[in-house]
Amino acid sequence: MRRSNLPAELNRFVGRAAEQAALTALLETSRLVTVVGVGGVGKTRLALRAAAGEQKRYGEGVRLAELAPLRDPDLVAHALVEALGLTDHTPKAPREVLIEHLAERRTLLVVDGFEHLVESCAPLLRDLLAHAPGLSVLAAGRRPLRVAGEAVFPLAPMDEADAVALLAERAAEAGAPVPVEPFAAPDAPGTGGLPGAPGAPGFAAAGPRTGSETRPRAASGSGPEAVRELCRRLDGIPLALELAAGRLPLLSVEQMLHRLDDRFRLLTGGGRGALPRHQTLRTAIGWSHELCTPEERLLWARLSVFAGPFDLEAVEYVCGGRELPPERVLDLLGGLLAQSLVSREDTPAGPAYRLLDTVAAYGAEWLAALGDTERLRRRHRDWYMGLATWCELEWFSPRQAEVAARTDAALPNLRAALDLCLELPEDAHLAQHLAGTLWFAWVGCGRLSEGRHWLERALSLESGHEEARLKALWVLGYVTVLQGDGTAAVAALHECGERARSSRNALAEAYATHRMGCLALLSDELPRAEALIGRALDSYRELGELNSNVLMGQVEVAMARAFRGDLEGAVAICREVREVCEERGELWTRAYALYVLAFSAWTRDAYGEARELLTECVSINHAFRDLVGLVLAIELLALVTVSEGDPVEAAVLQGAAEPVWDTVGIRLFGSEAFDGPRALCEQRATEALGAEAFGAAVRTGRGLPLDEVVERALARHREPAAPGGPADATAPRPFRTARSAVPGTRKPAGSPTGKGGEAAG
Repeated sequence: MRRSNLPAELNRFVGRAAEQAALTALLETSRLVTVVGVGGVGKTRLALRAAAGEQKRYGEGVRLAELAPLRDPDLVAHALVEALGLTDHTPKAPREVLIEHLAERRTLLVVDGFEHLVESCAPLLRDLLAHAPGLSVLAAGRRPLRVAGEAVFPLAPMDEADAVALLAERAAEAGAPVPVEPFAAPDAPGTGGLPGAPGAPGFAAAGPRTGSETRPRAASGSGPEAVRELCRRLDGIPLALELAAGRLPLLSVEQMLHRLDDRFRLLTGGGRGALPRHQTLRTAIGWSHELCTPEERLLWARLSVFAGPFDLEAVEYVCGGRELPPERVLDLLGGLLAQSLVSREDTPAGPAYRLLDTVAAYGAEWLAALGDTERLRRRHRDWYMGLATWCELEWFSPRQAEVAARTDAALPNLRAALDLCLELPEDAHLAQHLAGTLWFAWVGCGRLSEGRHWLERALSLESGHEEARLKALWVLGYVTVLQGDGTAAVAALHECGERARSSRNALAEAYATHRMGCLALLSDELPRAEALIGRALDSYRELGELNSNVLMGQVEVAMARAFRGDLEGAVAICREVREVCEERGELWTRAYALYVLAFSAWTRDAYGEARELLTECVSINHAFRDLVGLVLAIELLALVTVSEGDPVEAAVLQGAAEPVWDTVGIRLFGSEAFDGPRALCEQRATEALGAEAFGAAVRTGRGLPLDEVVERALARHREPAAPGGPADATAPRPFRTARSAVPGTRKPAGSPTGKGGEAAG
């Protein structure tokens, strides 16, 4: 896990030196600090800036959890798990996972945009702080959390010097520089004591304007005084200033002042009163809205249905139509981008865009006024259902890594689509279908706990659509098998099998049978596992089903055979699977086939070959966040390492595997078969080092971050030890007997449809 997931700053951070210093000092004395202030005042930017400067103080790093896109309060803990880079395969509640992970770690957690979820967020953070003494939380929102020990940091708008500097900086970036005069130092003659800290004198903290201040001061052209007046009129609110800077290529500062004054006098009834700051921001946004073209305004309103980042293709589909031809969308989006209404960011899936929360809220009000909210939400849902279907189809293809990246980037919007399906009773079947279609995201990308959340919610509804329900059932069975929850797995798979037989859905029945076979495999019921999975594979062949699920079924049969002593047969199967994976560009299943082949190489004393195969296996599993495959590969790599004659490194790798198993669930699934490589490695390393030195090396490995363990495994290149040397003792070989050790099997795979598509079941 990277020590930080903070986003890179897209432009220079301007001003706020005093506030940043004060916030940093507060973090040194308080474990929970909440930055509060009106929308657009810069809470998020300041919190991220302060957090970035504190990274060296936190051994486990700084992690950002963005809660603004969430609507379901039950997902807050899942979002924190995601932010911490955790992959948990157990049926444990996310809260429990968080407490266990943070208990002995020194971490700074930045929680942004929590205000609409405060009832679920506040008690969760309170519990985490109580159980994890090394945890500090820096929150940013429009209201305090009201948790004991919370230090509230009210963030005022910018002082005049910083506001002018920000406007000038952003105007220059927009290609429309404005004239400014340097401010004197605080308390210098003529400055009146410019503000230098929160609450210090200055226009940002000033009281209501007097009558003489309700209109712009006289200013010649767009000189420095006019620039200062514009900053005053916008109350030093950073978002309002950035919106103004985005308009400077088209309007002079004087023109802006005139337009703002007209709006302010209208809103104050022409009197001498002042606008509250939240109204100032709304006015600034409304003024920006008026200056947009009609098409830009319509696009802005429609963009408000997105949650989190979105890409151009999604915008063209969701927002396009008769009034907004798709071919016009790019130019219109560029116009909103130039005006700072939309921001652009780079993601592993490519360029993405997003509306700031305050801007999105304004657009949502306009969309509601147009009476078009429900239609746009449905179009949004339809796009992301289509995206999920495409991703399921392309999971069994050379685009598998792209699918994983796109799914990750689209997750906030996929959640919004699921929320809408669950919100409308007539769409229950769509909720079941979408939750089932996303099996590859829940299983292949390490989100079992969240997947179970959506699947159980969808299945609690009666949809009247049997195929959608069957699909959700076998995927839920799949998820719970991997979580080690046999009771829930049997219940879901039994219902799926019974209903599939009643409705003559042979494919859904095959999936249910397959998953029952996987449960038997993890329970050391090897003959039953091979029989059940073999029966499912026969059905897949008859139905023309070929995808990652089918190939993983073959690997699982190979595992069962290997556990029963037929290593040669297991290797033959995995070589065939490897060839098909190479032909189709499939990586995820390929990693498990490589694992079995690596074990075979180890039994032949071909340690260099085994290490090469395991290096690829580790790389693939880490990229897909597949902790089951990753931890099994690390443990087999430890066995290879001790066989090469390096018991210290082998013990370190074994230690590194231990905390990973804690997130996977029951160590080695409680299976005697799966325990073989680990037990043999421990025996050899202990004999070579002694119990005390072995234990010390294990403790070293246990303390390594997972990313560092992976880098260590991938960077290590060793010459094979000579066969018959000290490390090549005649110890019992895993796979030689029915109860001996094994190479691990992948969690049984999920499936898209026959011929690589969406599963009909």
